[in-house]
Amino acid sequence: MNKITMKGNPLTLEGKELGTGEAAPDVELMDNDLTPVRISSYRGKVCIISSVPSLDTPVCDMETRRFNEEAGKLGEDVVIVTVSVDLPFAQKRWCGSAGVDKVVTLSDYKERSFGEKYGVLIKELKLLARCVFVVDREGTIQYIQLVSEVSQEPDYEAVLDAARKLL
Repeated sequence: MNKITMKGNPLTLEGKELGTGEAAPDVELMDNDLTPVRISSYRGKVCIISSVPSLDTPVCDMETRRFNEEAGKLGEDVVIVTVSVDLPFAQKRWCGSAGVDKVVTLSDYKERSFGEKYGVLIKELKLLARCVFVVDREGTIQYIQLVSEVSQEPDYEAVLDAARKLL
C-alpha cells in the first residue's frame, strides 16, 4: 500500500493502487444538490479528477481555486472535478463563498467508494489523499500524481500538460 505523510507523520492509503493505462473506476458520488453523479458521465471529455482531504483547509482551498482558474483556459473538452468527503452542503457553501464555478465538486461522504476504488482513502483519517488523475475521453487513466505530503500542493503544470496532450 502507498504511504503518504501529513505534516511529516506517516499515513496509510487503503484501496487498490491504480496505474496509468487502467480504466478509471466508475463510482457514484453526490453533487452539491444531492444528485448522484457517476464518473463515467464525463466520458467523451478529458477529465482532471482532483481528490482532496477537505475544501475547508488552506491547501485544498488554494488547489481548487487554482484549478477553477485553469478550467476556463482549457476549453469545453476538459472537465475538472474535485472530490472530497465534505458533505455536499459544505461543498456548495464553499464554492459559493470562494467563487468557484468552473470546477465540479463531488462528495464521497456516503460510502467512500471513490477513496477505496482509486486507492486514496487515508486509513487513519477516513479522508481522501491529495491526488490528481487525468482521464482520457475513453475513460482510461493517463496520468496520476499522488502528492506524498498531504499539506503540499500538486505540480499544477505537470497535471495541465498531461491534460493538454489528450486534446
